[in-house]
Amino acid sequence: MHDDRCNPSRFDTADLEILQELNQGFIRSVRMSDVGWFDRNLSEDFLNSNADGSLVDRAAFLRQIEPPCPVSNFGVEDVCVRILGDAAIIHGRTTYVKPDGQAAAGRYTDVWVRRGERWSCVSGDVTRG
Repeated sequence: MHDDRCNPSRFDTADLEILQELNQGFIRSVRMSDVGWFDRNLSEDFLNSNADGSLVDRAAFLRQIEPPCPVSNFGVEDVCVRILGDAAIIHGRTTYVKPDGQAAAGRYTDVWVRRGERWSCVSGDVTRG
């Protein structure tokens, strides 16, 4: 399915590549409980809306990431990177297997902001099916 709302050819190629790498790093770091990656790439004012409806700050998010990921086969598909000047919104669909063996999926939206020469994630939002 082609989605005109997500047309990478409209964007600066270098920024698009950086943001795609950051998105891959984000997903890998959730899977691997890599707090260090998040510590380097989340802004100090980062907030995350969890799937349970709670809103957590950076410190609480890092504590959430630290234990081993409770799901297996955690992957991502249907990624859409939208660059809006010095801000970018990344939408994606996650797939995974719950601890009880049931296949599941969810969606996420992350907001990235370029501060100086560097992109930092300022916000995340997670939903699960």
